[in-house]
Order: sequence, then C-alpha cells, then structure tokens
Amino acid sequence: MKCIYCSGEDSKVIDSRSVDENNSIRRRRECTSCGRRFTTYEMVESTPILVIKNDGSRQAFDPQKIKRGIIKSCEKRPVSMSQIDEIVSNIEREISNSLDQEVRSSVIGEMVMENLKKLDEISYVRFAAVYRRFKDITTFIDFLNSVN
Repeated sequence: MKCIYCSGEDSKVIDSRSVDENNSIRRRRECTSCGRRFTTYEMVESTPILVIKNDGSRQAFDPQKIKRGIIKSCEKRPVSMSQIDEIVSNIEREISNSLDQEVRSSVIGEMVMENLKKLDEISYVRFAAVYRRFKDITTFIDFLNSVN
C-alpha cells in the first residue's frame, strides 16, 4: 500500500477490524519509510448480476423479489421464515458462485421450484401454478400427476 505522506511503497498493518456489518475491513497501517500511520478500508467488490426476463429486458437481481414469491406460495403452510431465508440465500449464493453476470429468470424460477419441492409440496405446486402460467386445466393436471 502506497503511503499517503511520502509515497513509500511499503507499509505494515498494525490493526485490522471489521466494519460496516462485516462488509469491509478497516486497516491501520504504518509506513516503513517515514513511520507515519494512516488508515485504509477494504471491501469486497461485487459485480452486479442482471436477470434476463422472458421478454428479453434486463433488471438487477433482487433476492427480495424471490423471497416475496416464496412467502406468497407458503402462506398458511408449516414453513418458517428461517426456511424461506435459507432457500433465498442458497439461490443467491448459487447465482453469485456461477460467475455469470447475467442469469435467465427461468433459471431462477426452476431453482425456487427445486427448493420448494424438497420443502413443501403444496407450496411447490402453488409457486408452479403462478410461475409456469398453465394454459388450461389439463396441462395443470398433467403437471400435478408428474409431481407424484
């Protein structure tokens, strides 16, 4: 780290602390050339992820949107908020770890359905009914038969 006083190229870290809800690190440094101290902040650089909608438009990835959809499908079901939060964080982590800057909304929808199927079949069917937009009752019944 370059010294802000003498432009020396070398410094040593004297103290490190997490700040901003563990999203960044405050480091107290000492220049090895002039001996003066200064503070630096480091934070994780996150690349924005865009969701490609069915109509081709793009919007920023919003985990809260996933959460709202899951909450709606889990209404009056024995599913806790911690289970919902876990699904959302799993999906968010999987999308972030893919290293793709864009993800199709259909991929996110399938991830949600996969997680809901493991958690609660009724919630899974509710989400699928809205997400898949069944054209008629026979396609919905075919889907229900495939669940079993």
